[in-house]
Amino acid sequence: MANNATKREAVCTDSDEFSHDVKRTKSDQDKEREDEEGSYSENILAGFKTSKVLSDSAREKLMFIHGKIDDQDAVVVLEKTPFREEALAELFSSSSLRLEMKNDIYSSYRLQAPPHLNEIKTTVMHPATEKHVKRYQKQESFLVEETEEDYQSISLPYVEKHSLSLQWVYNILEKKAETERVVYEDPDPEVGFVLLPDLKWDQKQLDNLYLIAITRQRHIKSLRDLTPEHLPLLQNILQKGKDAILQRYKLPAAKLRVYLHYQPSYYHLHVHFTTLGYEAAGCSVERAHLLADVIQNLQSAPRYYRTRTLYFPLRADDGLLEQFRQAGRM
Repeated sequence: MANNATKREAVCTDSDEFSHDVKRTKSDQDKEREDEEGSYSENILAGFKTSKVLSDSAREKLMFIHGKIDDQDAVVVLEKTPFREEALAELFSSSSLRLEMKNDIYSSYRLQAPPHLNEIKTTVMHPATEKHVKRYQKQESFLVEETEEDYQSISLPYVEKHSLSLQWVYNILEKKAETERVVYEDPDPEVGFVLLPDLKWDQKQLDNLYLIAITRQRHIKSLRDLTPEHLPLLQNILQKGKDAILQRYKLPAAKLRVYLHYQPSYYHLHVHFTTLGYEAAGCSVERAHLLADVIQNLQSAPRYYRTRTLYFPLRADDGLLEQFRQAGRM
């Protein structure tokens, strides 16, 4: 499978961003299939030498680590996989307990689960660039106010100069990679898209369902580019994406959150589909825009996203933030 390279942000947005900034040789489904057959991938982490923990989140059970593999920089992401209801019976019957404390009706234990129920989802970026390392370093975030003029004079030039490769996106659209992961595809060149699981989702339970719809049109970078001519595309993604999820996962539209990010993690228009109860990083009001709202805004004001002042968070070390500062906008 081809290498995937995109952007990622800091710890409370890390879990939202890192899934597209990875180097993979096999999909999650490939690995599950191999595990069932008793075969495992070569342990490329056997020689990993830790340099430092870039950031970690006890709440998200997520850690970003900088180190080296074969004397080349690498970033490793460790994430505890969620509990699965269907595995609870085996978890309780096959685990060992070590008592830590007992007081009246209350007791606490260390539970040692069987290895296959105690997995850690691991993402490896290797060789990693200096940008990868800095991106995962814990940083403060600042809310940026971007006017139409700011976008044209500050954001757009920066994005055009510094955006990372989108080859991994084109590999998906051209069926050169991740074909086995596709949930739904519409081949139409104007309103078509590919719907597939986000890498954060382990595809084992629906509570944290997370899919991405990637548009076939390649010239739409972000929310800022959208006009009424794109309404058929957006409406097609909204309706067919919901239909595909209902058919595949039996989740009705009323249980889904469908939205776009601004600014996005990579500059090829894509739409996020998550379960409504899942508090995915990046779904907060300062970054997420509901697709249904986007459609209505374009219907009522054709230049809505071309002219509206938009707000979004940036990390302290983000080069775009520095551009806003130099322009006296921060």
